Amino acid sequence: MPHNTGTEHIVTSYNEELLALAQAIAEMGGQVETAVENGTRALLKLDRELADVTIIADQRIDDMQRKIDEMAVSMIARRQPMASDLRSIITAIHVASDLERVGDMAKQLARRSLKLETINLQASFYSGVRNMTALVLGQLKEALDAYANRDAEAAVDVCNRDDDVDAMHTSLFRELLTYMMEDPRNITSCTQLLFCAKSLERVGDHATNIAERAYYLSTGKQLTSDVQELQRQQIKA
Repeated sequence: MPHNTGTEHIVTSYNEELLALAQAIAEMGGQVETAVENGTRALLKLDRELADVTIIADQRIDDMQRKIDEMAVSMIARRQPMASDLRSIITAIHVASDLERVGDMAKQLARRSLKLETINLQASFYSGVRNMTALVLGQLKEALDAYANRDAEAAVDVCNRDDDVDAMHTSLFRELLTYMMEDPRNITSCTQLLFCAKSLERVGDHATNIAERAYYLSTGKQLTSDVQELQRQQIKA
């Protein structure tokens, strides 16, 4: 039975560290998706217990980001990675930062729900928020899948649909503004919902960031640069 050399052992250990980093991002992504789901569910159902759970869970998400940062910095210092490995480690740091910010948005949604729990709002007020939540959660999941699978095509698709989130945010803004103009008693509650809509729009922005990083991880190129080059070629044609 052949024995592993010292070099083989080092390479195996390095690969295990890269795998552990990818798994840590996947675990953090799952925690963040759950936080957004719980934060919006707490808002839509005015569920104080679920809001408290979401707020407390944010600390764990913050801890996960710090752990990923420490893992990545340690690997850079000890392994001195090159090319795709370096790209993978740097990208993990950026994605963890985006996920941490999404966790903050989920916490803010939960806190807003606590301010709305004493207000008896009509169900119609929440319909726009519910629709926007479904769209944003889909964006976030697909961005994380594109990152995990290093799927450049899926990453571009996520970025192209960011305009849908922005359009829905604008539509919801106008709808809530109409409610406020119809009855000044709606101003306080609708203002809270406007902040929630803004938090969801920010989640969409971070999902787009993650998709752009997935594209970079897959191709080694910045998505923005590639799009600009494509536009230049189209103009010349």
